[in-house]
Amino acid sequence: MTLRGILGVAVVGAGRMGADHVRRLDRATSGARVAAVADVDRERAERAADGVEDCAVHSEPLAVFDDPAVGAVLVASPGPAHEEVLTAALERGLPVLCEKPLTPDPESALRVVRAEAALGRRLVQVGFMRRYDAGFRKLKSLVDSGVQGRPLMLHFRHRNVSSPPGFTGPMTIRDSAVHEFDTVRWLLGQEITAVTVVRPAASSGAPEGLGDPQLLLLETSRGAVADVELFLNCGFGYQVACEVVSERGTARTGDETGPVVEGPGARCREIPPDYLVRFADAYDLQVQRWVDAARRGTVEGPDCWDGYAAAAVCEAGVRARETGARVAVETEAPPDLYR
Repeated sequence: MTLRGILGVAVVGAGRMGADHVRRLDRATSGARVAAVADVDRERAERAADGVEDCAVHSEPLAVFDDPAVGAVLVASPGPAHEEVLTAALERGLPVLCEKPLTPDPESALRVVRAEAALGRRLVQVGFMRRYDAGFRKLKSLVDSGVQGRPLMLHFRHRNVSSPPGFTGPMTIRDSAVHEFDTVRWLLGQEITAVTVVRPAASSGAPEGLGDPQLLLLETSRGAVADVELFLNCGFGYQVACEVVSERGTARTGDETGPVVEGPGARCREIPPDYLVRFADAYDLQVQRWVDAARRGTVEGPDCWDGYAAAAVCEAGVRARETGARVAVETEAPPDLYR
């Protein structure tokens, strides 16, 4: 609910991302407050909510829907837990910002799509925060302007210092490359139609059996291609960059991150350590605009269909990674709500 115009938000999931969103809503977002935090690990929820005024804490995620102070939900729990919370929010007509992935597979994502379509209005925004990054937004404006002609190729770099404990091969696609999948669709306004994954010899810095790094080749519905270097255990920093190669020029973003540092005999640019630093401004803008839209009774940004489309590409990517073959992306036709 809104109290004196202030949106009460429940944050479901109090891990690193969820805790950062609690901080953001409490300290950096106008028009909203954290009404509740829920996590199956109650102590983790209590740590995230510590110092937040009038914030309820729950160990059962669905308990937030019984709280009259909650008027919107931010979902930051692991992907497999998303569908249950999204379904409950839709049943109650509450706006949702759901961190990627919408759900881990296209079948469950399609169930969420159909549930929202049955309502006849959009309530869910998916947290593809790169759409709110200043550099990526400028790149999108340039592509849309057509000044460089038709985009032909995209080159991506996606590097992490190290992968989280327990990270698996399929998760490299579903939890990491999913960002590039959404970015390709958003930048080009085209669907991804096929995925090929090439796996070089694994880095000595990669966990046993992970198979890191990887090179992904994406084909689109209007003949563009994109390659993605996915290196999740590079060991030196967090880098995300994209170059668009068009008929009459190129444009690139991502190389400019980090301050330039000068010292005796050296000049260098610092590399951000992780995504929370690299995309801090994008997360701030995404959440602020979601809150503003929710208070108006509207939704903006990536929708359920974008989440489903990304999940379908992930499914093809996982199969391509396992088989070494080119795998076509299979999707249903979008409901009228998303056309």
